[in-house]
Amino acid sequence: MNSNRSFIINYMAIPTSRTKETATVIIDTDKCNGCGQCVEVCKDFGLEIVDNKVVTTDKAIFGCIACGHCMMVCPTGVIAVEGRTLSPVQMYKLPDKSKVPDFDSLLSMLQRRRSIREFKDIPVEKEKIDQILDAAQTAPMGLPPSDVHVLVLENKNQVRTFAEEFSKYLKTIRWMSSNWFMALMRPFWGKANDEMMHEFIKPVFDIYVDDMEKGNNWINYDAPVAMYFYGSPYTDPADPIIAATYAMLAGEALGLGTCMLGAMHPFIQNGKKARLFREKWGIKYPSREGLVVIFGYSNVHYHKGVKRTFADIHRIS
Repeated sequence: MNSNRSFIINYMAIPTSRTKETATVIIDTDKCNGCGQCVEVCKDFGLEIVDNKVVTTDKAIFGCIACGHCMMVCPTGVIAVEGRTLSPVQMYKLPDKSKVPDFDSLLSMLQRRRSIREFKDIPVEKEKIDQILDAAQTAPMGLPPSDVHVLVLENKNQVRTFAEEFSKYLKTIRWMSSNWFMALMRPFWGKANDEMMHEFIKPVFDIYVDDMEKGNNWINYDAPVAMYFYGSPYTDPADPIIAATYAMLAGEALGLGTCMLGAMHPFIQNGKKARLFREKWGIKYPSREGLVVIFGYSNVHYHKGVKRTFADIHRIS
């Protein structure tokens, strides 16, 4: 018997750098048991139950964005989503709950994590680099498909070269940290930015440029591996940060020391020289948010941690 199939109508798709089309929802209605779980998880209102069978609707807000939830929740496998880089062949069976760390195990890893900037002169195995990337790609995103891009520097020489060229680039824009420029801009960028320029940005220029010329790399610490997570003009600004966090935690789970470095990203976003630097390193887009994570085998051993706090926790009961 031929299966009845229902296709979603065409919408103006939400654009990303990877696709500008909506996905297609294909339903094998003959095998649908009408449980409605797919309808419940589709927050675009693109599905409904009619005569105890799921069908696509014309009520969707955006058209199928290929989150895949309907396909993944269906107990009988009657839904397939194709498009926006998604396909049923990408589905996998969820790991058993017994393999998931409990809260105490997770908290212990988080408490043991320190920002490591001192590394043994030991390369990170390619297998571990691949595992870190696999883990980072499970990060949630504002809108699928992920528009996060990753520059991977896989050895110490690449990391050092990147730092040296970044330092040379900073030297060409060092006027931004000059007293005359900061005095000129003070009325326009406000008190907080003025304080940051004097107390953080100016010292960053000094240490990144002057100390690098002396052979001291405080930019990325000559780490064995560095990954730069950034987005495109379409990216939710949080996406690269979340993916970088997942990568950091994966590195910790693999026995590596890790550290997040945020100071490089803002300097390479604006202007012709920044664009040329990005192009040289294959960085495809300027990005509202971005983060570098460095990895390696720690050369230091911490015996204690320190309890951190938020600026404020405001609970409404």
